[in-house]
Amino acid sequence: MTIVVLLALSMAAAAMTMTVVAAASFSIELIHRDSPKSPFFNQSATSLDRSRAAIYRSAHEARRIAARVQRKGGIELFDAVSRVVPDSFEYLMELRVGTPPFSILAVADTGSDLIWANCVPCTKCYKQTAPYFDPRKSSSYRTLPCNSNLCKALPHGPCADVSTCEYHYAYQDGSTIDGVLATEDLTFYSSAGSRLVFSNIAFGCNSQSSGVFSSRTAGLAGLSASPVSLVSQIVPSLDKKYFSYCLVPMSDTQASSKVIFGSAGVVVGSKVTTLMTVEDSLFALRLTEIIVDGAGSVPVPTSAPGLKKGNIIIDSCTTLNYLPTGVLSSLVQQVSRVVSLPKATDPDRILPLCFKVTGEPDWQKLPFITFKFAGEASVRLSPKSMFMEDAYQVVCLAVADSGFDTPIFGNVAQQNLHVGYDLDIPAVSFASADCTKL
Repeated sequence: MTIVVLLALSMAAAAMTMTVVAAASFSIELIHRDSPKSPFFNQSATSLDRSRAAIYRSAHEARRIAARVQRKGGIELFDAVSRVVPDSFEYLMELRVGTPPFSILAVADTGSDLIWANCVPCTKCYKQTAPYFDPRKSSSYRTLPCNSNLCKALPHGPCADVSTCEYHYAYQDGSTIDGVLATEDLTFYSSAGSRLVFSNIAFGCNSQSSGVFSSRTAGLAGLSASPVSLVSQIVPSLDKKYFSYCLVPMSDTQASSKVIFGSAGVVVGSKVTTLMTVEDSLFALRLTEIIVDGAGSVPVPTSAPGLKKGNIIIDSCTTLNYLPTGVLSSLVQQVSRVVSLPKATDPDRILPLCFKVTGEPDWQKLPFITFKFAGEASVRLSPKSMFMEDAYQVVCLAVADSGFDTPIFGNVAQQNLHVGYDLDIPAVSFASADCTKL
């Protein structure tokens, strides 16, 4: 949950009791990649620079999701299960892997599956500033056999050794990773400060990695619904099969967002709930219509390319919303009816509707827009969640054309929403929230 932002664990005191079987809730701090807390923070970048960069990364994420859900039968043996552009991420996560725990700064991606790191020896790995993980120094490291169910969830060819699961990922930009699938302990800290150790978590140990991976990261944490993802492996051990997040607005570089695992993350208060489906390990919803305040309703087709039950992917790592051409065209018409500001043009022609503003945007001149999901779940989004500053004195509707690709409900629209995933039902709940205070 490419919700792409840095994830860092909320740490408590070190001298805590270890819980081998975790049955509690815990939270993780989410820090935007452009925040001063992030190693990717660029002090010279302006808010417009950051906004443009997020739009570019969003385009990469949308293409990656489309490639994933629309791939047809006849997948080659070494096809990628998670086709990402490694540098298009919005989040990082600090993982503590092994016994004793070894800290790894990993890309966190709701559209990826495997948890992996570069491991010793790694003579053909991309250069990283942090040390490689050394499995020989961990007493909890165990390789998985080739015939294990978790191994079957990964792209791999005939195993040279049946006792060892070897995998190969070929990412969409040409980057690759090769390694061995093992199990390891992951250590987190509960909200109360207790040390929680999750044992036998599937973990990929890279022997080779190449491409555009950043030297400031040391791995990747998949947060999809795949059997090998962090979510699928950890949530069943908690007091409730539930996780949620609350995303601070991109303009707030001082506050941090948060993801909560277990019952402490349940969305409460005035909320709406809609049923969720899992489509190729991604979370999908059924969007029925979009309503523009003061204008009218835009109907949404019941089906979408690559999706069987839902018609839109909910993704926290994609910045923009992506809608089918016809839906987007109707939405642009409806918004244009109620906004009196002069029209402008997106310099890169990614965003279809922009307006000229003088000085700081007057958000009151832009409409609220409601996304209505199945089950009468209406999520009313403020102008700050539906429009982005795109250039000097230009504000644009934060929606792009999905064309023949898969529609996406992105993270700008999810700002200041507490979004909860109940994996038992399964369903997603939304509630308005001040995410700086959650």
